Amino acid sequence: MLTIQGLSVSYGESQILWDVHLHVPPGQVACLMGRNGVGKTTLLKSVMGLLPPQRGTIVFHGQDITRFKPDQRARCGIGYAPQGREIFPQLTVLENLRIGLLGKKGGNGKVPDEVFHLFPALRPMLNRKGGFLSGGEQQQLAIARALVTEPKLLLLDEPTEGIQPSIILEIEAVIEQIKARGNISILLVEQYLEFAWRLADVYSIMEKGSIVARGKMGELTEEVVKRHLIV
Repeated sequence: MLTIQGLSVSYGESQILWDVHLHVPPGQVACLMGRNGVGKTTLLKSVMGLLPPQRGTIVFHGQDITRFKPDQRARCGIGYAPQGREIFPQLTVLENLRIGLLGKKGGNGKVPDEVFHLFPALRPMLNRKGGFLSGGEQQQLAIARALVTEPKLLLLDEPTEGIQPSIILEIEAVIEQIKARGNISILLVEQYLEFAWRLADVYSIMEKGSIVARGKMGELTEEVVKRHLIV
């Protein structure tokens, strides 16, 4: 579904990603892990087209999208729930979801009922402004906004960050449902190891802007965790 080859990305004079290779299999959850500041969010932003690469290619669903703009990538079928959620606080829940629809091919339409099936708590809050939601509710809204486009690939950046345990379990259940259907691939950036262990099929670990370990999630060893993930 997604193949990244030799990707290098800089912020101004500072190079953040160095020759990154990463693969997300169709219908599976791929988890990208690593300590703070190693380039995980930069990689997701690069996949979404928010940061231009110096070198390398990004191939999505068989198509080279390396030079596509973010709106083009969204219309190709990539959904993005960024770190920090970035919902619009002065807009209602429904308006936030409708903003998400702008990323869908055609640019409008109705919020799919499937979104409310996955996040039933959002339905009674449709007229509430996003800024009045709790952190967990905002996270659910951010993921729901990414899903209204009915993407083939969903990018999730730290969905458990600053979220109460009960909402983490609800988000985990949503990802499990998406995974069970097998029609959406997920690239998950996550530092909560237990959460990643339960959900992911494959993993990649990043250090200093490069992938230093990868494999099947069930084969992730304690030695690798100690070497690359424990602070």
